Amino acid sequence: MIPMVDLKTQYHQLKAEIDTAVMDVLENTQFILGPNVKALEQETAEYLGVPHAIGCASGTDALHLALAAAGIGPGDEVITTAFTFIATAEAIAYVGATPVFVDIDPQTYNIDPDKVEAAITPKTRAVLPVHLFGQPARMDRLKALCDQHKLLLIEDCAQSFGADVSGTQTGAIGELGCFSFFPSKNLGCYGDGGLITTRSEEYAKRILSLRNHGSEVRYHHDVIGYNSRLDEMQAAILRVKLRHIDEFNTQRRRVAHRYNELLAGTGIVTPHEDGHGRHVFHQYTLLSERRDEIMKALQAQQIACAVYYPIPLHRQKAFGETLSHLQLPVTDEVAARCFSLPIYPEMPDEHIVTVTNVIRNAIA
Repeated sequence: MIPMVDLKTQYHQLKAEIDTAVMDVLENTQFILGPNVKALEQETAEYLGVPHAIGCASGTDALHLALAAAGIGPGDEVITTAFTFIATAEAIAYVGATPVFVDIDPQTYNIDPDKVEAAITPKTRAVLPVHLFGQPARMDRLKALCDQHKLLLIEDCAQSFGADVSGTQTGAIGELGCFSFFPSKNLGCYGDGGLITTRSEEYAKRILSLRNHGSEVRYHHDVIGYNSRLDEMQAAILRVKLRHIDEFNTQRRRVAHRYNELLAGTGIVTPHEDGHGRHVFHQYTLLSERRDEIMKALQAQQIACAVYYPIPLHRQKAFGETLSHLQLPVTDEVAARCFSLPIYPEMPDEHIVTVTNVIRNAIA
């Protein structure tokens, strides 16, 4: 069996550090907004190069709180991609705004800046790119567009912790950055968790209040807020893993580049690195007309594989019939052909060879 991600191996490698951190939390019995949450916020802010990093309960909440803090609401439009997990667009709907889906770049699968520009209307308040699969979106062009049209740039960094553009980390380029610490992420905890980054003291202050029932002073509630506090135990685990994140991402690139080497000449489209930013390969995603055949062969050999994402958001029932007319040809084509292979920092070379041999035999 070759899994998509091997969290057990990583835990055993870090067991002494993680067990000590968890036991310290149990001994101290500060479980909500304790010292580890504060320390993690400081350490991630320093790593990401931003003045403010604020923990919250999940990556979805990070997106929701960021949009709410920015004052985006009913009547506003937010331009984003339909080729992503639904949380990106759910958060826009949570605040009463309208997600406007545009097509993706056929090589990187990230949002296409040309399509973004064409979709801007007087109702547009923000652009929300996703750094999909760990590859930074074209932030230079998106930032220029947002500056030109006086729009907010809010980054969905759920899959890109540690990715950078010319030395600037994702999450430090737009007005707000939104991270997920779901267990399978590049930096993952052992439950749900999220983080919001910003250079704005005003936004940081609002997010700190919103995540804690709209309260800055205990039992004083200035606005209607939410219960979205990062768990102290998860913060302790994340602090341990943060110390290893650069090595984790280096090893993910090792696995991806080895896959590229072994799949060369097969006709399968391997991930494109456009040189704009440093890819951290949260997923290793391929395109093939023979996807279903290949996946069936992998599954027969107990090798995990998955499709991210089989139904683009503009085709999802949750968004109703109003989007049924929307034509996003590149998005639809990629969704019909894409599939992802196992990738994690600890993946041994013999497993990479095994996976690629099965693929080669399937298409021979």
